[in-house]
Amino acid sequence: MLVAEPDPPTEPDPVTEPDPVTEPDPVAEPGDAGIRWQRPSPRLLRARRIQAGLVTAPVAIAGGLVAGAAGSAGLGLGIGLGLVVAGLLWERFLARRVAAWGYAERRDDLMVRRGVMIRRQSVIPYGRMQFIDVTAGPVERSLGLATLRMHTAAAASDARIPGLDRARAAKLRDQLASLGEAQAAGL
Repeated sequence: MLVAEPDPPTEPDPVTEPDPVTEPDPVAEPGDAGIRWQRPSPRLLRARRIQAGLVTAPVAIAGGLVAGAAGSAGLGLGIGLGLVVAGLLWERFLARRVAAWGYAERRDDLMVRRGVMIRRQSVIPYGRMQFIDVTAGPVERSLGLATLRMHTAAAASDARIPGLDRARAAKLRDQLASLGEAQAAGL
């Protein structure tokens, strides 16, 4: 009787099937190996686009009307379209900026990274956190998002994580507060 040998396990093709565990982070720094970065919600980009549109549209209309009244209709149209193009370029910058945000919870501290042209990575020890604030503007609230801000004794600290789901932000706030109290008690 012939017994068929089992097929050997197939390895994923590195070209067509990237391994999600070892796939490189598109904004990873050289020393980030082994750090599991978490990202804000994709709805953060939608919120930033809405905010950019709420600023760009009135400015483009007002600029076009003023230039059209002071000069010619062609000048007004050109100015208005130029401002819309500037708004679209700003939107592309916002997309890159949102993609650069990340945070990682480690055993003793929280790491937050951000920035497109100038990369910034902050490490906030849990024991140094004085209080954690959760805020949400009207656009964020309409999309179910919130921003978590950590306050420390350092005046220059600006550690915040935008674009978290409201429930995740509240849970992370409580978790960081309890870790902060535990770490501060051990000092």
